[in-house]
Amino acid sequence: MFSLGVNTVLFGGFDFRTAMEHIKWAGYDGAEISAIKGMCEHLCLDNWRAQAADIKAISQDLALPITAMEEAALDEDRLLLAYEAAAEIGIPVVNVGPGGRSNSGEDLNTSIALLAKLAEKAESFGVTLCVKAHVGAAIWNTPTTLAAMAQIDSPAFGIDMDPSHIHRCGELPRVALEQVLSRVKHVHIRDCAGPGPSPGTPEMQACGRGDIDLLGYCRVLVEAGYDGPVNLEVIGAGSYPLSRCASIAAESYGFLNACLKQGGGR
Repeated sequence: MFSLGVNTVLFGGFDFRTAMEHIKWAGYDGAEISAIKGMCEHLCLDNWRAQAADIKAISQDLALPITAMEEAALDEDRLLLAYEAAAEIGIPVVNVGPGGRSNSGEDLNTSIALLAKLAEKAESFGVTLCVKAHVGAAIWNTPTTLAAMAQIDSPAFGIDMDPSHIHRCGELPRVALEQVLSRVKHVHIRDCAGPGPSPGTPEMQACGRGDIDLLGYCRVLVEAGYDGPVNLEVIGAGSYPLSRCASIAAESYGFLNACLKQGGGR
């Protein structure tokens, strides 16, 4: 069965326990902890040892597993800290962006080589490194994702398939998903109104409000037997009051849960 969760970045203006409580109350099965420097550090990697016990206690107290961590940057030093923290806390997946620039063969090769090296390091910690196609980055669409898949053999490497970035690069997410599913080990999910380049306001990232065929996307996941984490990732709500953040989480849960139930995934 799918593990349906929320990236705590949605609650970036609040402490970790508050974020976890509201994710739990909205009905989710798990959470992704944000360790994004400069945006939301519910896990501060530079001081992770001082936080680890509290993070584990909150997760256990709420019966809300932490299914992933988003570190975001393709930075070797920070990722080694992320792997250490993930191994200690019990977080199976670390998510990053690819870095670099779109349509640069040199940047693509550099990104793939670094991802391959960092995936090998992830193996020794028992965690999986996942990367997603990202608007404006070296890996940004299905062909560049497939290039990474072809060149990185490590079993500790996976694809984090985010339909909003694929939508904004001009592809149909449910069609793109079918092409990369063999290596998908995490899903960031949100909606998007229009072609971008940004995903829109936090409200328009709520699942069901935008233009992405998320029902079709969920059907592909279910029919393929995907059983990894699916985490809502809504950005830009750092200044929102708690009630607005909680509403976005709850609205998205209702939509996604219905989509997955219709397809037999929950």
